[in-house]
Amino acid sequence: MNYTDQTKNRLKRVEGQVRGVLRMMEEDKDCKDVVTQLSAVRSAVDRTIAQIVALNLEQCIVERQQAGEETAKVVEEAIALLVKSR
Repeated sequence: MNYTDQTKNRLKRVEGQVRGVLRMMEEDKDCKDVVTQLSAVRSAVDRTIAQIVALNLEQCIVERQQAGEETAKVVEEAIALLVKSR
């Protein structure tokens, strides 16, 4: 699968957020603030996972339809991936 620049940029932003959280911890920032930022990181990662699964699902469905194959199993696998990621 080819990962888009948009997906890679999302992860670069997450990387920056994690560095920011580490900096907050080193500066002994309030627990509430650190947890808030960690929640933002988790949310950003979850959105990235969803985007990757959606793009992959779309690609797999098109390929299967072109080959005249059933697509239900691909959808089930995508749903399982999303559930597993939580």
